[in-house]
Amino acid sequence: MASFDYLALDTSGRERRGSVSGATIEDARARLDARRFYVVRIEPGGAAPQAAAGGRVGTPLLRRQFVLRKKLSGKQLTLFTRQLATLITVSPLEESLRTIARQAEQPVLRGILDSVHAGVVEGRSLSRAMEREKPSFPALYRAMIAAGESSGTLPEILTRLADLQERQAEVRGKVVSALAYPIMLTVVAIVVVIALMIFVVPQVVEQFDSVGQQLPLLTRIIIGLSDFLASWWWALLIGAIALGAALWRGLRDPAFKLRFDGWLLRWPLIGRLIRDLHAARMARTLSTMVASRLPLLEGLMLTANTVNNAALRAASADIAEAVRRGGSLSAALRRTALFPPLLVYMASSGESAGQLDTMLERAAEYLEREFDAFTSSALSLLEPAIIIVMGAVVTLIILAILLPILQLNTLAGA
Repeated sequence: MASFDYLALDTSGRERRGSVSGATIEDARARLDARRFYVVRIEPGGAAPQAAAGGRVGTPLLRRQFVLRKKLSGKQLTLFTRQLATLITVSPLEESLRTIARQAEQPVLRGILDSVHAGVVEGRSLSRAMEREKPSFPALYRAMIAAGESSGTLPEILTRLADLQERQAEVRGKVVSALAYPIMLTVVAIVVVIALMIFVVPQVVEQFDSVGQQLPLLTRIIIGLSDFLASWWWALLIGAIALGAALWRGLRDPAFKLRFDGWLLRWPLIGRLIRDLHAARMARTLSTMVASRLPLLEGLMLTANTVNNAALRAASADIAEAVRRGGSLSAALRRTALFPPLLVYMASSGESAGQLDTMLERAAEYLEREFDAFTSSALSLLEPAIIIVMGAVVTLIILAILLPILQLNTLAGA
């Protein structure tokens, strides 16, 4: 008979692990079921020593095995939420979690879902079971799950969460795709210019050393820059690394990061992009949470903790504090002077009509459309600008090389 290693839970919820013999894996599972063990995992083994009839109790295998486990990616979390929202409408929560965990191909994903599943089997609520894997399930996510459990609307909450995450993933994808081409174009342009200055210009200049004539001013400038780059490129590289390290260290200081992020918000293009993205994300998140019957104040506090920009995070915390004191959301948004007027107006209209979730959702849709239009128009101007600048620099380098040649031809003709 073959030997199978297992991880199971007994009737008291304790983890038990060991080995069990059986003709097949189904036979081994039946033996464990007879002991009233709930099987979390069973697989061919035999390396572990044979367990006693009751199984060995020791350091929980789940905790030991996944100490160094990574968290779920945004895509994995979105897929899990959509799958759970679908399955939970036709099967019990425990069975839905087990089904999703079994079909997971990545060991990391399977391990995290097994941990959550084990927590539910132990008798915990889904939100409490997810606390085992806090890096994978943010506080905002767990709060909405808890709201769905307490109100008996978990399937609807999961569906809203899946919609919210899919929309946020779509916006993130648009940002990445919008910035990828200009960034690559800029990098290529810089590399081409540096290569010309360091490798091409010095080779051409050697031909003019024996002429004995004064070179044109543009040529002398280009030669000087070329010599500087060829001789001191390592110093420039060290300086860039040191500047990056200093900036990284400075951003770890809350006061400096607050000033730096506030400075970013004042930039004409970048500042508007950051503000609109945050406003759309905040509006859609709050809309989902209000529709899920989660208190607005709790939603604001949880949303504030997820903001990366320190200036916007401080503004979000101020909004939460103003609402906690009894103020309205629209008045708090207006007071910060960092959010689009449209969001303030829609929030005010929603509060007056008692349809805050609907108006916030409409505001999010409008802001996302504005973001799409803004990025499209901005990039339509940015890409040609990069090409024009690159062309101008390359043209100057070529002129610096051609002018001495034309000068020599003139002298030879004379």
